[in-house]
Order: sequence, then C-alpha cells, then structure tokens
Amino acid sequence: MSLIADLILPDPEQMGRIDREGSRTVPVYDLMENAGRAVARAVRRHVAPCRVLVLCGPGNNGGDGYVAARRLAQAGWPVAVAALAPPRPGGDADRAAAQWTGPRVPFAAAEAARAELVIDAVFGAGLSRDVDPEAAAVLAAARRVVAVDVPSGIDGATGAVRGYAPRAEMTVTFVRAKPGHLLLPGRAMAGRLEVADIGMPAAALAAVSVRTWRNAPGLWRVPDAEMDSHKYARGVVSICGGGTMPGAARLAAAAARAAGAGLVRLAAGEAAALYRMGEPGLVVDDGTLDALLQDGRRRVWICGPGLTEPEVGEVLPRLLRAGRTVLADAGAFLLAAGRPERLRGAAVITPHAGEFARVFGAPGDDRLAAARAAAARCGAVVVLKGPDTVIAAPDGRAAINAHATAALATAGSGDTLTGVIAALLAAGMAPWEAACAGVWIHGEAGMRAGDWPVAEQFDRHLGAARARACMLGGTAG
Repeated sequence: MSLIADLILPDPEQMGRIDREGSRTVPVYDLMENAGRAVARAVRRHVAPCRVLVLCGPGNNGGDGYVAARRLAQAGWPVAVAALAPPRPGGDADRAAAQWTGPRVPFAAAEAARAELVIDAVFGAGLSRDVDPEAAAVLAAARRVVAVDVPSGIDGATGAVRGYAPRAEMTVTFVRAKPGHLLLPGRAMAGRLEVADIGMPAAALAAVSVRTWRNAPGLWRVPDAEMDSHKYARGVVSICGGGTMPGAARLAAAAARAAGAGLVRLAAGEAAALYRMGEPGLVVDDGTLDALLQDGRRRVWICGPGLTEPEVGEVLPRLLRAGRTVLADAGAFLLAAGRPERLRGAAVITPHAGEFARVFGAPGDDRLAAARAAAARCGAVVVLKGPDTVIAAPDGRAAINAHATAALATAGSGDTLTGVIAALLAAGMAPWEAACAGVWIHGEAGMRAGDWPVAEQFDRHLGAARARACMLGGTAG
C-alpha cells in the first residue's frame, strides 16, 4: 500500500461503503474475526495478563469484542463478557457471540470496576446519538480501558463526545484511522492509536472518493534546491509592514527566510525605520505599494500580521486586484469580520478559532465541516489553526494535522507559520499543498524547540524541519 493510501481518513459513512464493498469478496464474519484477533494481539502487546471484562454492544463493534474475548481466553487470560444488549439474531455479531462460551456477567458498573482491564466494544465510530446514562455509568467505572474502533461516545467523523466517552489508554481501529481519531477531543480520548490490517480488499478502498487525509510527508512534496538555483528561483516573499506593531511582520519574515525563501522583503512605506534595525538579510522597502507591485518577481505577499484594520483595508484590496498570491492573516480578519467575501482572491488564510468565528461564525463541534464550508465560501485554502489544525481547500480536500506540540501555543507562533507557508508558496507549491507542508514543518520545528520556547526560537529549527519533511516524503522535482 502506498504512503498516500495510508494517510486516508474515511469518515464513518465512507467506512460503511468500504465495508459493503469489501463484503462482496470477503465475508463480513471473516473481517470480524480478523478485527477481534487484532484487538487481542494489541492487548497482549500492551499489558501483562490480567482480569479482563469485554463490554459488547449489539452491533458489529460488539461482534469484534466477542472475538477478542475468545482469543484472549484461548491465550489463557481470565476473561468475562458483559453485553449491553444481544446482537440481532442471525447476524454476524450474533454468530460471534455464539462462539463465546466463557463467563457472562451483568452489564453493570460494579463489574467494570472489578476488572483490571475493560475492553470497550460497545459503540463504534458510526455512533449517531448520545451514549445513554446506563452505558455511560458502566464505562465510567472502568479503571483501564482499551477501545475497539473508537472509545464509545466519540463521533468518528468529528471527534466530538456524544454524551460521554471513556478515556482509553489505547484504541485499536481497522483499515484506516478516522477523522475523529485526530480531531479533538477524540484524539485525547483515544490514547495510543493502533490501525490494524484486517484483510480489507484494495478494491473496496478504491470504491470511495478520498476527501480527507492525515497531514504528513507523502501527501505533499517540498521543492528542493537545484544545483543552479539562485535566490529568485527559490522564491521571493514580500510582507506588508504596519506602523504600530512591527513584531509580527518581523517574525513572519524571519520564518520565511529560515524556511527557505530566497529573498524576503518587507514593504513598510513610511514606517520603514521601524524595521531597519532587524536582521541584515531582511530587505526593507520604503517605496509605495504601487511601485513595489511593478516587480513581477514579487508574486507572494503576506498581508495581516501586525497590521491594523485601516492598514489592511489600504493594502489587501490592492494586492488582490494586482493578482498576487496573497496569504492573509491576523489584521485581515478584522477587515473581513462578518464579510468573508473581502478575502476572496487570497490564496491562503490562516485564522485561529477566534478569528475564524469573527469572519465565518463559530466552527462548533465539526471543525472539519466548518473549515470546508469556509474555504468554499471565500475561495481560499483555510488553515483553521489549533492543536488539531485543519487545512481545507475550496474543492473539498482537507487534511488534519496531529504533528504538533503544545509548545506552539505561544504568542507569535501563528506569524511564524504564516512565514513558513509563504516560503513554500514562493518556491512554487500549490496553495493547499504549501499550507499542509507548512503546518507540518511548523509542528516539527515546535517539537525540536524543546520545552517552553518562544516564537523567536522556532526559526533556528525550521531548516532541519524542512529537511526532515524532504527525507520522509521525497522532494518535488
């Protein structure tokens, strides 16, 4: 299987279609046997033998649980099963339940509390309602949980909690990870994620239209420097500098330089003196914007960091009318508050949740759908920033980034990300790919920066982060 295929994140509806297509050539019961065996193997790797209670729901997720119980018991583990409700008579889960001949105990909180390990096979990723109080009380009583597919109560499409969900220390899912495994709070509730191959035919995977990926090298390729490269071949990044808050623009400029831009120029006009005491490699322009736009090599512009709403209102429309590749951030969202059409023509926008809400309305539980809708509405790639950053394109493609660290939650980090994405745009990457790569490289730099860094420290790690992205995913020609 290719690396790209391994990055696919089907939502539960797509997984249902994959299951139906797969059952044309592989019986569902065989897939259930493979899934339960995978759970048992993962548990045996994860913990020492102990007293196990398997909580089984009435659907196929419960069927996987019955198989896992049988496999663990065959390996000599003390196992009991508690069923929320019996499976549908004659179905595959019913067949799996019939194969279980070990102890059955009541589906009760006292039984869950007595077990040393609870395997949660109550509900899977396709849950479409809140977990009822009875099931929630039993799940809450468990001391240690391993989840089958997802912790019961986690929405596989959004990562939202439906009423209640236990915090698992490991989750075993099948075929592919789901969006809810990477989106918060689902990611935090799932613990360590293991994705098991259960023999699903490749043709079944090919039957769905891929729209969502896990963000990682292989989904995109970063351009490498050629032997005959020069600064203009590597790309020019231009940044609009304001007259009152120069720090944000300087952070974006430093990141663009560190991420590989051949030349970074800061257009500051009458405020040029604010920027000229910075790094010597940063070119500061005091000319008018109209004059600077005459240089056709200056294709990529950052507009927003450190700018007030009047300053953005002065320069953003002119950049868009000039047909430049614009990355809009920060101050641009003041201008576009409640009027996202003002961002139309930008290539990439990078709002955090508060800025997103200001322009498009609160994203709610379904950040993935909200980012997609916003991208379609304004015609730009949307980078909805956060610990589970979503990168959405106007054509419906989306990627979820889990390659990050809480170290990035510091003032100026977003300006650094803006500079990284701009450098990749200037190098010739398409907007969605540049945004995905920039988010991953930014996360890698944060991981390398250590504990409690400030934004200025990320720059020194960006070169190594970009080199790692090239090593893992290859480079564009």
